[in-house]
Amino acid sequence: MSSALLDDLRARGLVFQIAGEADLPGWLDGGVRTLYCGFDPTADSLHIGSLVPLLMLRRFQLAGHKPLALVGGATGLIGDPSFKAQERQLNTPEVVDGWVEKIKTQVCRFIDFDIGEASAEVVNNLDWTANLDVLTFLRDIGKHFSINSMIQKESVKQRIEREGSGISYTEFTY
Repeated sequence: MSSALLDDLRARGLVFQIAGEADLPGWLDGGVRTLYCGFDPTADSLHIGSLVPLLMLRRFQLAGHKPLALVGGATGLIGDPSFKAQERQLNTPEVVDGWVEKIKTQVCRFIDFDIGEASAEVVNNLDWTANLDVLTFLRDIGKHFSINSMIQKESVKQRIEREGSGISYTEFTY
């Protein structure tokens, strides 16, 4: 089944690169796997760019795998800096929470929540980060991230090098 799924995705032009490509079909055939996709609430609705990832979640679910849709309530409070000329306006927690609920409703139209082991889940990263204090974050999580690799990201480089712009710590740690 997974070979057919991968062949179909390739035929549709939806595969660019696969890590461990030779092992992937066997791994997928080895049982129910969880496929994750994240959606940041930067507005009250998903946009057309979310359609392909949602359809991928659905296709993998139809092939017997479990879709996990993450709606980023925490990351939505910060704002994704990727390839933005300047820092995003910070929205209130109430606004972001409203967007999270609307996006959850939209995501739920694409995936099935009652099909046994492959039943979908929608989660919100604010649920497990809201009570995380700064010291715990820096000590237990921050030590696992290399600043060198972070500043090599093209979106960060562009913001650092753009005259009169820069990047805030908030965006950098996004």
